[in-house]
Formats: sequence, C-alpha cells, structure tokens
Amino acid sequence: MRQDCKFYESRSYPNGETVRKCDKDLAPEAPWRCPENCSGYERRYADVNWNVGTLVAPPTPSEPSSLDDGDSVAALLDSAEDIINSAGPDILSEVEAERVSQQGLMGRFKRLFRRNR
Repeated sequence: MRQDCKFYESRSYPNGETVRKCDKDLAPEAPWRCPENCSGYERRYADVNWNVGTLVAPPTPSEPSSLDDGDSVAALLDSAEDIINSAGPDILSEVEAERVSQQGLMGRFKRLFRRNR
C-alpha cells in the first residue's frame, strides 16, 4: 500500500497484530496493494498534532499468491459484504422483538409495584 497516502492508516495492538488499511476503503487488496490510479490517493504532507511514536510497525506480511488471480480478492470481499448485508434485517428484527419483549415485562412490573396516589 502507499504509505505516503493521506488515507493510509496503520495501527498496532498489544498482542502484536498490526492493521494496515485505507480509511476510504478503496484498497480491496489491503494491506498489500492499492488499486492502480486510485481515485482517493492524496499525498500526505503534514498532519496537525501528529505524534510519532518510538516503535516502528512490523513489516507488511509477504503477498499471497492468490492476489495474482485478478479480481478474486475483490469478488470475495464483495460476496462477504453481501452476506453481512443480507443478515442485517434478520438481526434487526430479532433485536426489535427482544426490545418489545423487555418493554412488556417492564410494564407488568410497573403495574405490580405502582404507588397509590
């Protein structure tokens, strides 16, 4: 990935994992490649309040051979996104049903323990 891009982000975690990503989500083959002629590329000049730590991010892992298969990585990510998006309405209806159930239970307790006025 182009580390000189304004939208490149790298973050290391205490367990040793490092995440490298495009903040605009335009690099489907992250952390290895940015698309050719990326529409979101902007050269990083300077950042306000940029704090540079003393640690250096570990090197990017070696590129898997599957990246040479053309658009297979982008297609895989698109199909994974479709699966997540199709599950969304079911999850939302389950959460809403649980919320309605909780409200019904609270209404019963309020009637049971209401104070005389």
